Amino acid sequence: MESVDLDVLTRALHWLKSGKPACLVTVVKTYGSSPRPPGALLAIRGDGRFCGSVSGGCVDEDLIERYRGALPAHPEVVRYGGSDAERLQLPCDGVVELVVEPLTQMDWLSDVVDNIRQRKISCRHLNLGSGKSRLVAGDHNNVLSYGGEMLINVFGPQWRLLIIGAGQTSKYLAEIAIALGYDVSVCDPREEYRREWELTTVDFVEGMPDDAVQDMQVDNRTAVVTLTHDPKLDDLALLEVLNSDAFYIGVLGSSASNRKRRERLARHFNVSAEQLDRLHGPVGLPIGSRTPPEIALSIMAEMTAVRHGQSLMENTKPESLQPSTRLRLVDKAIA
Repeated sequence: MESVDLDVLTRALHWLKSGKPACLVTVVKTYGSSPRPPGALLAIRGDGRFCGSVSGGCVDEDLIERYRGALPAHPEVVRYGGSDAERLQLPCDGVVELVVEPLTQMDWLSDVVDNIRQRKISCRHLNLGSGKSRLVAGDHNNVLSYGGEMLINVFGPQWRLLIIGAGQTSKYLAEIAIALGYDVSVCDPREEYRREWELTTVDFVEGMPDDAVQDMQVDNRTAVVTLTHDPKLDDLALLEVLNSDAFYIGVLGSSASNRKRRERLARHFNVSAEQLDRLHGPVGLPIGSRTPPEIALSIMAEMTAVRHGQSLMENTKPESLQPSTRLRLVDKAIA
């Protein structure tokens, strides 16, 4: 789930504690173009106050008006878009199916919020017929499931990011990743970097990078980015993660240093060409980034595109870029 959805749950919990009734809207299915994915949340208070979004705005407005002063007594399914003239037609021509449920109990909501803050994953099973629900522990492999009678929603960081190196760029990268809902860990065995690291919202791993990759049990919902500029540390992580199912592997450094790295890994460690093709280096989209926050932004932009299966070359129009940026893009494509 995204951190914005944690805000929705936290606000809804505050409303209930204040004695203000509310309902929770969850995106359960989308067809065609849709601005928010399954799992997106919108909380609506009885007086029309709201938090979150399940659309670009038009659906939200209709839902707020529909449930203002008339919250549902039981869970119900609402659908927008499609050919039915009675449905609100979406400007994007998509279809979105939603579950709207009254928030009558605080226990599960409080437990979910506490678990998310502790970076634990919870699965909530909601029976739409009875309105009863139960909360169970989940893991990074769980995804939202909806079959018409039962909604199983997943709350917590389902995507993970391991950053090798605790420098300034790592700090900004961690902060952006957390905002996007990642469970972030930073590994750096160097004492001087451990001493200066102040971001307490991530796990700090003091061991060696290869051990950190192994201990994390990297899967296809995990990204690993090396940012130390030290081959002795970066290469240790890469040798492990290139044998994993990580969906994104990024390496900081110039085009020249990345070519040397590829040659070194192939010659001395027998890393295959297929494995080397998985490396995103120079890391990040070529947006002319120079400062640590700009570099972190370019990394997260590229990681997000890869995560959503977007073709980076197709979505980047070289003719619209400055000459120096065009060269970086070409260099990146052939590195």
